[in-house]
Amino acid sequence: MLSPEDAWSAIATEAETLGIEQVSRAAAVGRVLAEDLTATVDVPAHDVSAMDGFALGGDVDAGTVLPVDGIVAAGDPPGAELRPGAALRIMTGAPAPAGADRVIPIEQTEFGAAAAGTGTVRIVETVPAGSHIRRQAEVTAAGGPLLAVGELLTPGGAGVLATHGIHEAPVYRRPTVATLSTGDEIVPAEAEPGPGQLRDSHRDFLRAALSQLGIEARSLGIARDDPVELRAKVERGLDSDVLLISGGVSMGEFDFVEQVLGDTGLGCRFLFDAVAIQPGKPLVAARHDRGWVFGLPGNPASAMVTYWLLVRPLLRRMTGLADGFWQGALRGRLKGGLPFAKGRDRFLPCRLEFSSGEVLVDPRPPLGSHDLVAYGAGAGLVRVPKFSAPAAVGESCEVLPL
Repeated sequence: MLSPEDAWSAIATEAETLGIEQVSRAAAVGRVLAEDLTATVDVPAHDVSAMDGFALGGDVDAGTVLPVDGIVAAGDPPGAELRPGAALRIMTGAPAPAGADRVIPIEQTEFGAAAAGTGTVRIVETVPAGSHIRRQAEVTAAGGPLLAVGELLTPGGAGVLATHGIHEAPVYRRPTVATLSTGDEIVPAEAEPGPGQLRDSHRDFLRAALSQLGIEARSLGIARDDPVELRAKVERGLDSDVLLISGGVSMGEFDFVEQVLGDTGLGCRFLFDAVAIQPGKPLVAARHDRGWVFGLPGNPASAMVTYWLLVRPLLRRMTGLADGFWQGALRGRLKGGLPFAKGRDRFLPCRLEFSSGEVLVDPRPPLGSHDLVAYGAGAGLVRVPKFSAPAAVGESCEVLPL
């Protein structure tokens, strides 16, 4: 049985990004760039004013009154000229006139009719040369670097692409994921369960969790506890990049997932079949020539924990993001005590508060690995290392926000 770190190492060794696809700017938001992007234009395209005010040429003492020869607005073509000893009214974003070496903000002047580009302006406070002028190409230069491979495109990044007339972006393809629930006792969430039956919570949990990554899950429904039916559905799922099977991976008489995946005709190669965590010990990970298969535990909380700790980091890696087991965990301070752990690391649901620069962790100890409510309401997982003693209120802990 592997430690969670070793289980992740076995996964990470074989984790790879998928192919590259071109998508629209809007569709690229939240995706990872697969290639470097180059600036197509200078930004700014020419020297422009950074303030509403007056363009000046050379040093001007406070109290000086200058004639105003006109006005330059944003959108005007470059080419205006400032004659010596005069000023030009100028707007933010307007091209700096030839002969101007600074812009004085309007708040540092007394201007009267000069606001309309006529009359005179009195300088109240001086500004040094270069003030409030944005230089051509100071943000980006045409042909220079714009956005780098591996960057997550944000809404702001979409604006950058629009500025440069880039309508599509190369991004890593998101994995296709199929989900399959198992068990004679499982019925669809929309159905009314009979005696001894349970609604399928796994499908909706996985569908929602995958949607957070921008992945639309394909449901294969529910497979009964029959190896022939299970194999048929598994074969359908193997055309996806990742197949997530829930249930049927423990030691029961009707747990057939490992048996089916071990059939030589499916071409699966096991990485591991158990991880030293609680909940979530019976986790199966396998590879085949087209992708990945995970057999998640049937207990809902166990399925959640194994997904958060080991499956989600893989999916993020496949889309080009840097991630790993327990990556993104924070140090926090306990608002409630933690129980001891025996031979496996425990991961308990908790609520989080962010106060005065620290993370306050309020553990919500579950009734067991079947306690979907406790884990479903948790905002994070707090780690209780194996063989650790109970922890008291105020002690430090590690927590992974979800």
